[in-house]
Amino acid sequence: MTIVTQRLMLAPAFRRHVALVDAKKDRRFLPTINPNGLITAETEFVFLRADAMPFAQPKFLMALSLAAMTAVLSGCNSYKPAPQAFNQATIQPYSLDSGDRLRITVFDQPSMTNTYTIDQAGYIAFPLVGQVPARGRTLQQLSGQIAQKLRQGYLRDPDVTIDVDRYRSIFVMGEVGQSGQYAYVPGMTVQNAVAVAGGFSSRANQGAVDVTRKINGQVLTGRVNISSAIIAGDTIYVRERLF
Repeated sequence: MTIVTQRLMLAPAFRRHVALVDAKKDRRFLPTINPNGLITAETEFVFLRADAMPFAQPKFLMALSLAAMTAVLSGCNSYKPAPQAFNQATIQPYSLDSGDRLRITVFDQPSMTNTYTIDQAGYIAFPLVGQVPARGRTLQQLSGQIAQKLRQGYLRDPDVTIDVDRYRSIFVMGEVGQSGQYAYVPGMTVQNAVAVAGGFSSRANQGAVDVTRKINGQVLTGRVNISSAIIAGDTIYVRERLF
């Protein structure tokens, strides 16, 4: 008769306890891996003859099993799926940020009609009114803000319209053909972004990727499938598959 028990390589007390047993042992080591792809603990399966370990009571064996299970689950808990705000961000009005280039048209004012890029501080430099905060605004909010400033002694009833001339870049990293910075196109998905970056490598996990996104001033990271929509400014990281 053979009794199977397990112990953690990270638990010295368990190592010493099992080492007291004077018996022939067949050890097989299997890595315990969490969904983030990190080895968090190593479980040693020890096969002992029942007659060589009279002190091994069922409660003791159960304690060892529970300890191993706890280590595995603690590794799994470090994985967090994409928050609900991820999906909401893809269907809400576009939020401007640094790197976006805008085409601003002021009706009957050719000297003001031009392209403007949002700088690293989140502002655009607009004629007459100076620096205008643009980060976090929608196109409609920014056009109303500029029109309001122009009414303050410059134009009686300004008509301002704004379009995105060029979206800020996305970044694709990890197990892809060519990591780097790429142009964003409205309606883009993770799969489209990976294709632009040269496709998946032979070692890539093609089921899901990690996306880092700025939402309401907070930088969040979550795991999404490859059919998920992305927005400008996203950073996509393709992990290596486990097997």
